[in-house]
Amino acid sequence: MTVSSDAADRVHPAAAGPGFAAPVSPHWPDALLKFDAWLSRPRSARAVVAALSVYLLLAANWPLWLELSRIGGAPSVYLRWVGVMALLAGFGTVAVLSLTAWTRGMKPLWFAVVLLSAIAQHYMLTYHVVMDPTMAANAMQTDFHETRDLLSWRLVFNVLLVCALPAWGLLRVRLLPMRPLSQLWRNAMLCAAALAVVAASAVVTSRELAPLMRNHVTLRYMMNPLASLYSASAVVLKPLFTHSRKLIPISGGAALGASYAAQRKPPLFVVVVGETARADHFGLNGYARNTTPELAARQVISWPNVHSCGTNTLASVPCMFSHLGKEGYEGRKDDYETLVDVAQAAGLAVLWIDNQAGCKGVCVRVPTVSASEGLDAATRSALCDGDECLDDVMLKNIDQRLAALPAERRDRGVLLVLHQMGSHGPSYAKRSAPDTKRFMPECTTNVLADCSHGELMNAYDNSIAHTDRFLARTIDWLQAQSQRYDTGMLYMSDHGESLGEYGLFLHGLPYNIAPDVQKHVPMVAWFGDGLKAREHLSAACLSKGRDAALTHDNLYHTVLGVMDLKTPTYKPALDAFAACRGPAA
Repeated sequence: MTVSSDAADRVHPAAAGPGFAAPVSPHWPDALLKFDAWLSRPRSARAVVAALSVYLLLAANWPLWLELSRIGGAPSVYLRWVGVMALLAGFGTVAVLSLTAWTRGMKPLWFAVVLLSAIAQHYMLTYHVVMDPTMAANAMQTDFHETRDLLSWRLVFNVLLVCALPAWGLLRVRLLPMRPLSQLWRNAMLCAAALAVVAASAVVTSRELAPLMRNHVTLRYMMNPLASLYSASAVVLKPLFTHSRKLIPISGGAALGASYAAQRKPPLFVVVVGETARADHFGLNGYARNTTPELAARQVISWPNVHSCGTNTLASVPCMFSHLGKEGYEGRKDDYETLVDVAQAAGLAVLWIDNQAGCKGVCVRVPTVSASEGLDAATRSALCDGDECLDDVMLKNIDQRLAALPAERRDRGVLLVLHQMGSHGPSYAKRSAPDTKRFMPECTTNVLADCSHGELMNAYDNSIAHTDRFLARTIDWLQAQSQRYDTGMLYMSDHGESLGEYGLFLHGLPYNIAPDVQKHVPMVAWFGDGLKAREHLSAACLSKGRDAALTHDNLYHTVLGVMDLKTPTYKPALDAFAACRGPAA
């Protein structure tokens, strides 16, 4: 008697050892028992990954189908696109999962893919984000407190809705054991066949597919789970295949300028790194609501036409403090010292106070402190919810922290950086104190789609109002230091935020397709009389040029200029205050 090669490769189920599911309760309904019996049939690993691919295509790609219907308008248009994208996403998933089509140890991995797909779909549907590598990097670097704001019962429900059936199926299915060599060539054949279908579909439909993907880049990051797997892999694996970055020093030659030789008082300059603030929601910039009355009362200067380096903290903050500018920073092959390194090398006292999820590598070589460290019980109770605190906490103990810096450096001057929690979403209501909530009612949930547009605007604007008060109190503190220092402050946000425009929420879209509201940021400066006299700085000149187009590229050179620090990396053309500083101004 002859035996087929496939049967010869297989091992009898009774010899498969552990891994078979126990029988279900006989008291279940007949239909459920029959369905469970069907799930429990012995199957090859390739059959399981094919079934999972079909299931994920149908259950975890609703953001993609909805976006295609929005773009296409008429069913006669978008249904063709849905068919093409279904072929690409479905067989693409088969090709990827075929690499895992082994009989042992794969069930947890398969369920992890389902779980990742369910979570990704929830956030794509809820906040209209896409799963590109930048978003994956943000997710991996987000701390617990930011993650907590994104958790909700709706998340649990949506994840269970997608995961329950495949979890049951993976628990009950019996995998047919097979010899490793036989599994290898069968998996390779499945992968090749799936890739052939993908390639053929792309070629046949290229006339429609090419312009669709070129004009709507976000679609490629909405194919689930392919986009999430690709983006997560890119973040994790890319460093392994790139050369090890070395730190390039740029602080050589850094020195104090001529103003320090005969100074009566050292400078104290504060750089406030804002978070998720939009320029068009600042009353100083013409917003219909007066969200910034405290700053307006302190005669600050606001620049309304400023754009960020990135659309997320991970991209923007290091770029802000770099001498390279956006293009140079994004194209760099090595890491470089930053603005705070140069200030420290020149001899100034430098301190970074953080109320965020870290400085993204900017402050690793200078003194750094978390704003929540060393708080007394009363202050923590008033300003903090667990380990997450309002930005006011950065001004607590600030005198002691300043005094703890080396005296010889303080006598030359101080550069102080305050990194805000600002308006970080989606829990905007947590970013303002009760006495700064002037716009009511506000959205109090992190599921923004559950709130009306007015409630969402109220919550966000209250967070801007709180930033207004925090900056005003920072100025007041600086004024109180004027007997000892020549003081000034520069505030600039790291990126903006989508608040429902075009159906988008939060931030982090790829820069080239992100809406302007995620890139258009506020910039505000205040100068004490001592610093203005020291630098011959004309406030009238600065006010006259406030409509100039600026970017994060300007921050490095502007701070060097106002602090009168000499270094070969300084570019006067990028110093936003250069034309208004000096005797001529």
